[in-house]
Amino acid sequence: MTKTAVVALGGNALTRAGQSGTCDEMLANAAAMASAVHAVIEAGWRVVIVHGNGPQIGNLALQQEGTPWCRPSRCRC
Repeated sequence: MTKTAVVALGGNALTRAGQSGTCDEMLANAAAMASAVHAVIEAGWRVVIVHGNGPQIGNLALQQEGTPWCRPSRCRC
C-alpha cells in the first residue's frame, strides 16, 4: 500500500521566522518547499497539499478589522 503524506503549506512556510515576507524570500521558500515535496514523491509517497492558513490570512483579517468602512457589504465598486 502506498503511503500518503498530507502537507500543509501556508504562510508560515512561505515567510519564515526572521524574514520580512518579501517576494524574493517567498519565492525562495516556495522553491525549497517544492524541492522537499518532490523528494517525498520520489521516495514513493502520495502527497496531498493543503493550505496551512498561515499569518497572511490573519494579517488580512486584522487589516479588514482596521477598515470597517470598506467591508464588502458597505462598499460599492
